[in-house]
Amino acid sequence: MMHKTVVIDIVGLSQSLIGTHTPFLQQYVNEKGLQTVRPVLPAVTTTMQSVYLTGKPASEHGVVGNGWYDRSDCEVKFWKQSNKLVTAEKIWERAKREDPSLTCANLFWWYNMYSSADYSVTPRPNYLADGRKLPDCYSHPAGLRDELQARLGQFPLFQFWGPGASIRSTQWIADAARITEEKFNPTLTLIYLPHLDYCLQKYGPDEAKIAADLRDTDRVVQELVAFYRARGARVVLLSEYGIGAVDRPLHLNRLLREQGLLAIREERGLELLDAGASKAFVVADHQVAHVYINDASVTQQVKELMAGVEGVARVLDRAAQKEFGIDHERAGDLVLMADARSWFTYYFWLDDAKAPDYARCVDIHKKPGYDPVELFMTSKARAAYKLLRKKAGFRYVMDVIPLDATLVKGSHGSLDTPRDLYPVLIADLETGADLSATEVYDVLWRHLTEA
Repeated sequence: MMHKTVVIDIVGLSQSLIGTHTPFLQQYVNEKGLQTVRPVLPAVTTTMQSVYLTGKPASEHGVVGNGWYDRSDCEVKFWKQSNKLVTAEKIWERAKREDPSLTCANLFWWYNMYSSADYSVTPRPNYLADGRKLPDCYSHPAGLRDELQARLGQFPLFQFWGPGASIRSTQWIADAARITEEKFNPTLTLIYLPHLDYCLQKYGPDEAKIAADLRDTDRVVQELVAFYRARGARVVLLSEYGIGAVDRPLHLNRLLREQGLLAIREERGLELLDAGASKAFVVADHQVAHVYINDASVTQQVKELMAGVEGVARVLDRAAQKEFGIDHERAGDLVLMADARSWFTYYFWLDDAKAPDYARCVDIHKKPGYDPVELFMTSKARAAYKLLRKKAGFRYVMDVIPLDATLVKGSHGSLDTPRDLYPVLIADLETGADLSATEVYDVLWRHLTEA
């Protein structure tokens, strides 16, 4: 028989943030103990979650980042949602083999569509024919979405990511978890609380600027823990990474372009990266970048070029990738890691006037790389004008995102980070040496199975 277990993923939480502004978390650490977790490369959302849920490195589960280049489609694909992309057995699948009565609810952990979990909820906007994007979510069973939105209101997508990101989306997810618990009583529940991710990427680990965000997150976690404890659940708190201060964005695609290695298409006076036609290009993902090389003859040139960039700490070819457990066909021919103060942009244009239209929008699927600048807004007045056009029934584009990468003050993904910025695990366990990320799986398994 499996024990009722709840795993709450508090994104961005590190030991350095637990203290004055998080009284509940501090109390919980005193009661339960805390272990830091040695992150994997890359220490980003989808990879770390996949490691936790499979106990395998990226070389086995295949999730080499939040996105990668599909060599068959010749397209960069970020934030896809099919669970079939995780090519290793998940912890609930193993548990179901041992106890067929076990059920699992996944509330907003990634790769949460078409999985073998019994109940799931994940962001899924509606894209209408006239170009509008409406907030919504996806669930299994499908009726769960309707019930949650009837009781909690529409899922606040624009507070989940983008310049409007706030505690509201985290609170919605927590409330949805409680409703799901009361309705289905799952054995294993996974809950994703994203709020700290936003403020830490915007401001870095500056407690003066994020104090209110820490208090808000602490309150939501306290409410959830009290709720699940009252229902006899074993509760595990963990995070995927800590976020360190950065002040140096690196524009590697611009460098490749200057060397004649990047292919650009111009449409309507704006530029687009043509990945399939490029000799080499970079898919940027926080402090990790995948370099895909379509012309093998330039491999050594590209490797030397990347190694010469100030702020690039490691350049991993296929042989070196094995040491870091990221040697998978989806990974770049080279994998780069930034130093502690640097991060990688996807920017490829040399003139902002020719930047693609999606560059100034929140558009996580079209951009050929991750863009934390989406957390900022050029002007509230401009956004208000666009919303007025929407309300008046006119066509509009929410092109309110700046093109200034220096705005970003926090990032993650690198392994060159101090221990107090490692991800953490807080649960019933003996504190001691750091856990490896793959060992988190074993901790979760023990919570499910041990008396």
